[in-house]
Amino acid sequence: MVGMTSTPRPSNLDPEIAARLKRSPDGLLPAIAQQYDTGEVLMLGWMDDEALHRTLTTGRCTYWSRSRQEYWVKGDTSGHFQWVRSVALDCDADTVLVKVDQVGAACHTGDRTCFDADVLVADAPAPGQ
Repeated sequence: MVGMTSTPRPSNLDPEIAARLKRSPDGLLPAIAQQYDTGEVLMLGWMDDEALHRTLTTGRCTYWSRSRQEYWVKGDTSGHFQWVRSVALDCDADTVLVKVDQVGAACHTGDRTCFDADVLVADAPAPGQ
């Protein structure tokens, strides 16, 4: 299985928050990063309990890298920081929305967002038009 081992990593996440989360089988939650003032969707990353704890307590987005099997903090290597403005769970408690103040590019390719380069449909008419 790509992702985590079957044994979860230790976490300092508040147990009341942890009890509410509905994680994937590998213990992860998708985390959507959104620009707080424009609503622009920047990227999707993955968080486990400890990454969420670090995000909530440091004010910087921390993610779990499924390929490298390690935590990474947005901006530590690129200088393109995500400063946390708010964090919310969706109605099913299986996705995290992190509203951030993005400094620089959000995508590892250098694009502003991870959704700039491969648009499948643009300016489609609204249903019924």
